Order: sequence, then C-alpha cells, then structure tokens
Amino acid sequence: MSVIKMRAVAMLVLALALSACASKGLPLMNLKQDGAGPDEFGIVPNKSLETPKDLSFLPDPTLGGSNRADQTPQRDAVAALGGRPGLMDSDRIQPGEQAFITAASRFGVNPDIRRLLAAEDVAFREDALILPLARLFKVNVYLKAYEDQSLDEQRELLRLRQLGIRTPTSPPPPVK
Repeated sequence: MSVIKMRAVAMLVLALALSACASKGLPLMNLKQDGAGPDEFGIVPNKSLETPKDLSFLPDPTLGGSNRADQTPQRDAVAALGGRPGLMDSDRIQPGEQAFITAASRFGVNPDIRRLLAAEDVAFREDALILPLARLFKVNVYLKAYEDQSLDEQRELLRLRQLGIRTPTSPPPPVK
C-alpha cells in the first residue's frame, strides 16, 4: 500500500473512532425504533366495559382524567400481591410501613442518594471500556457493562445450600 492510501485508511479509522465518542449521554440500552410504524409496546388494551349497578355513582367526567376502562398495571400488581391499591394515592407513611422504614434507615439516610447514584453510574459508564464500541455499532451493552455487579442466582443458591440455609421456595437447579 502506498503512503497516501495508508494515511487515508488511518484518517477514516480516526474519523470513525471520533464519531463514536460524540454522544449526548451514555445510553446503555439502544432500543431505537428503526421504522416509522407504531410502537407495539406502547399499545395497551383497555379493560372491558362494565355497566355499574347504580348510574348515579358515576363520577363526573374530567378533561385529561382517568377512565374506568384504563389499565392500571401498578395498582393491579399491588392488588395481586395482596396489597391495598387504595393506599397508593396517599403520600403519608402508613402505620404498617413505619417498622420497615425504621429498619431500612437504621444506618442513616442520604437525602441526595438519587443524584449521588446517578453521578456514580455515569462515572462507571464513562470508565467502561466496552462503551465506545457500543456507541460506534449501536448495540445493547447493558448486561455486559454491569456483568460484574450482577448476581448469579444459581451460584448463590448453591452457596446458601452448602451453608445449610434452607431455600424451600427456590426451584431445584436446572438439569444440564
């Protein structure tokens, strides 16, 4: 190869490397829609319509308000787990929650924890060696970037069982 061709290739590689660094943020999940069609995951079917027993108890319609046929996935999850969805509207600490809050805050509470964790996460992602290639090729690297911080549930289950700790609700290890 001639010197001119080598320089051209080097310039091209340098331009690609620099373009990979140009980013407004450090996204780990590259979940961009490729086409102009609808977002399949944004479509949520309504609940089935029901006629109330007494029509005089229907609330007055409010502009931008909720509809009785709208999905409420968070409330449904709370109800399915045995909770009381009606308490989700209250910002007050409920009597049954006070013991949990006391136990969780026994070592102190940092009121700025969300901002602190967000800053630490940005610093972690900036130091991760895998991210420049992820930006260049637009691939999802979330699981790879946090692999060292994730829990291997089967290895932890084995460790607990070897210590003699009963795990009755855990399934047996997978058959290989």
